[in-house]
Amino acid sequence: MANTPRKIEERELRLIAIYSHCQLGMTPQKFYGKWDVTYEQMAEICGRSISTVKGWFKKGRHYRRPTPADLRNLAVMDFLLEHFEEIGDRLWNLLCHAEQ
Repeated sequence: MANTPRKIEERELRLIAIYSHCQLGMTPQKFYGKWDVTYEQMAEICGRSISTVKGWFKKGRHYRRPTPADLRNLAVMDFLLEHFEEIGDRLWNLLCHAEQ
């Protein structure tokens, strides 16, 4: 038997609106200055190549602008790094489907 999609109620619509309008973002420069990470780690966080990440730090015509998704990924990772201890194993498992 196929799963039936869950109905979207008023509560879920509010959450979608909040998330959709959230201006969550952090520049690569700010993230790099805050955390002792490598370009390789930033590439992994954003699902980008190392050369793309290097381009975020270049000047002039070789500069690559990070996408809004990149800025959001860095902001989410910043939040997770700041609040790692508060999240707890149960929520991590729900969020990331970690195997125990």
